[in-house]
Amino acid sequence: MNREALVLGVGATPFGRHLDRSAGDLAGQAAHEALRDAGLAPADVGAVFHATVSQKAIDGQHMIPGQVALRPHGFAGVPVVNVENACAGGATALWLAIAHVRAGLSDVALAVGVDKLVCADPARGLAVFDGAMDIAHREETLAALTALTTLTGPLPPESTVDGDRSVFMEIYASLARAHMQRFGTTEAHLAAVSAKNHAHSVHNPRAHFRRAFTAEEILAARRVAWPLTVPMCSPVSDGAAAVVVTRADFTRDESAVAVLSSVLLSGTDRAADDAGRHIGRRAALAAYEKAGVGPQDVDAAEVHDATAFGEIQQVENLGFCPIGDGGPWSASGAGALGGALPVNPSGGLESRGHPVSATGLAQIFELVTQLRGRAGARQVSDARIAVAENGGGLYGIEEAVAAVTVLGRNR
Repeated sequence: MNREALVLGVGATPFGRHLDRSAGDLAGQAAHEALRDAGLAPADVGAVFHATVSQKAIDGQHMIPGQVALRPHGFAGVPVVNVENACAGGATALWLAIAHVRAGLSDVALAVGVDKLVCADPARGLAVFDGAMDIAHREETLAALTALTTLTGPLPPESTVDGDRSVFMEIYASLARAHMQRFGTTEAHLAAVSAKNHAHSVHNPRAHFRRAFTAEEILAARRVAWPLTVPMCSPVSDGAAAVVVTRADFTRDESAVAVLSSVLLSGTDRAADDAGRHIGRRAALAAYEKAGVGPQDVDAAEVHDATAFGEIQQVENLGFCPIGDGGPWSASGAGALGGALPVNPSGGLESRGHPVSATGLAQIFELVTQLRGRAGARQVSDARIAVAENGGGLYGIEEAVAAVTVLGRNR
């Protein structure tokens, strides 16, 4: 039996505000689109891995959210595994689906990620993110992040979350300030990343925002937490995405995409200046080794740009440039469509949107579309190898979880 895994089908709803739709509606739409893309039906699925946080935190569906969301859409009688791993929930569901197929437990597995974070009370949607860090040691964590830099500017709040923003924007701001102090990264570098991603999203019909911004407009926008402005930060979004995984000997469909590697890691305790042991760096190196490729082989990437600084950090972790050079590398245009290695051709979290548990699978949707050559105006020329990096939560000074998936064109 060939235990190699393929992505046979992908599906995704538009990301944005879906006040009139339930999480189950969105999950069902994405799941059925992925199955149609694969030429399969619900009865062909051997197991479902369903990721969500909002059904629990906002809807109160603390248990069996996957069964509740998907049985009305024809997914009955098969194992449904409920997954939560902060913003890496979708990528974790995919990791489980790949492992399930490789273990020979099913011919076909389905990963689904969905979240509805837009609600009548915006503070409720933002408060969901509070649980993505160690709540028992919240103040110590924020103080430690603040202590990473002596740069002046607004500091993370000491006790409460501002109702207009997630505490994670404060966290990213602290990490960005530390990077600026250590490596000379500038606000202009952050603005270049954001402008690039918003320009990419103009060509993505599923993106939450599809408006281009100049770097000057981004720098002049409302400040969230210095040095971040609103266009540099991902919005609160609703949406769902799904991926069908099969064994390589299950299909001869030439549009299937090979899973070259799938790595999921947790963080470790490390010194703040030991960037070589950053969770994203460790996950990237492990994924490259398993795939038998290196960063020089990558043609397109989707990374977890919850803020523009997140992209700068992750292009370094993925080896697209040396540690510390993410700002200048991005400002050079290397990560833009037509550049040396396009990053976030979908528009990324900053403009495609960030329905948390759907994000990791939306990255796979985009990269599979790119590897098939079907991305239209945002197509990366002759894309053959692609990598997705999806992080989740915070523990200490880095993400609590990181997932890196390497995909290859199967023809």
